[in-house]
Amino acid sequence: MKNNVTLTIASLLSILFGTFHLTDDIIRGWLSGTVTNLTAVPVCVIWLYGTLVLAGRRSGYVIMLLASLFSLVIPVLHMMGKGVMHGSRVANSSGAFFFIWTLIAVGVTALFTAVLSVRGLWSLRRGQPR
Repeated sequence: MKNNVTLTIASLLSILFGTFHLTDDIIRGWLSGTVTNLTAVPVCVIWLYGTLVLAGRRSGYVIMLLASLFSLVIPVLHMMGKGVMHGSRVANSSGAFFFIWTLIAVGVTALFTAVLSVRGLWSLRRGQPR
C-alpha cells in the first residue's frame, strides 16, 4: 500500500509542476495563449483520474506511466540546442529561477512516477498483492 501512496503523491506533484511550467511557457510567449493550450485540461484530467480513481489498477499504472514519460520530454526540449541559459531569453529574465526549478521538478517527479508505475505494473504481472 505504501508504494501506491508514494506513486499517487509523485504523480500529483508531476501534474502540479507540469501545469506550473505550462503556465510559465505561456506567460513568456513560447506558447500561444490560445484555446489550443486548453488541450492540457483533458490530458491532466485523464492523468488525475488515473492517479486518484484508478490507483493500483493496471489502467491507472499505464495512464501514469504514459503521462510521466510524456512529461519527461519537457525538460529535454528546453535543454536542446542552446539550452535555457546560453543565448536564451530565460537567462536574464526575472523568473529564470522558477522556470529552471520547474524544469528540474518536472523531470524528477516524472521520472520517479515512471519508475514507480513500471514497478506497479511489474508487481501486477507477477501476481503480487497491490
